[in-house]
Amino acid sequence: MDYISGKMVALSILALPFLLTVTIREALRGYVAHRLGDNTPAYNGRLTANPLAHADPIWTGVVPVVAFVVLNFPILLGQAKPMPVDPRNFSDPKGDMLKFTLAAPISGFLVAFLFAIVFHAAFALGFTGQDWITNTAYYGVYLAMIFTVIGLLPIPPLDGGKILVLLLPYETGRSLQAVEPYSFFIVIGIFIFAPAIFQGPADLLTQTILGVVGIFF
Repeated sequence: MDYISGKMVALSILALPFLLTVTIREALRGYVAHRLGDNTPAYNGRLTANPLAHADPIWTGVVPVVAFVVLNFPILLGQAKPMPVDPRNFSDPKGDMLKFTLAAPISGFLVAFLFAIVFHAAFALGFTGQDWITNTAYYGVYLAMIFTVIGLLPIPPLDGGKILVLLLPYETGRSLQAVEPYSFFIVIGIFIFAPAIFQGPADLLTQTILGVVGIFF
């Protein structure tokens, strides 16, 4: 019972940061695609900041919770519904797809700075490191950076892989895309057996962002 109650407390802290991190990245992608001339996100009801429009019942709900509670993952690991986009509507399909893809890591930093400001404000209002709001704000920064680091891995269809495919010569990019069916297993394998690949950069970025708003540990 202690294990379950501890997990429920941790889940209450991680849920909001996780939801905002994975849904705002898709919302920003939709906005960028729309500004670049593609109305596909609007046609699909995705041109909104409402997280519920981007959340997927399985990958934003069931899978992260089961992995966290049952498999004892240290964080909520999942995703929102991918943003539908049609590059044929872009004036510069390759360049605009690059901008569309870069919107995801940019959103991670935006979310991180938002939570960092909340973290700073909470301390200024007298909350301590033991309070729910400060823990939620801290993990908001950390999760945003974890997902940004994961997303920038050079593995299609992750953002880093997509960026490489767009920048590499056509045939080389096609060869790189051959790993796409195995990307999920590669990421889970790294997460289980070499978590420092994620955690090291995420820790550094988290401390840097908190330092920018005046929080130092």
